[in-house]
Amino acid sequence: MTPEDFKERFRSLKLMITALIVVFTMVLGFVGLLIYDPNFFEERNTELSEILAEGTDETGFVEGDFKMLVVANCTACHSAKLVTQNRASKEGWKNMIRWMQETQNLWDLGENEEKILQYLSTHYAPQDQGRRVGLKVEKWYQLED
Repeated sequence: MTPEDFKERFRSLKLMITALIVVFTMVLGFVGLLIYDPNFFEERNTELSEILAEGTDETGFVEGDFKMLVVANCTACHSAKLVTQNRASKEGWKNMIRWMQETQNLWDLGENEEKILQYLSTHYAPQDQGRRVGLKVEKWYQLED
């Protein structure tokens, strides 16, 4: 065995051990999570149910005409959250699309562009509200002195 063969086998072994440690850590974390919080997945399902009740589905987008067209074109490059956290007029959305085409290699949307703009400007238009949405307080409590 040459020194190069030895180094290559050592590198392969080191990589395999690292991968096993990562997998073991993930499994251990998963088991620990279930031991620490047995209702973890039930709580996440409740959160998902609340999101769905607010008018969105597992895609993260509001139901509406051309939603799946938007999902197919937008989430090919980034998360739905990057889209849904924004608000813009039709012209504003068009400017964002142009910027992505010029700087991020977004493809020509062709005849779908108008449909995508219609969906986005309908469901993610600017909202008349203050700096942020007011906090929803479920339960008030008194601080003790």
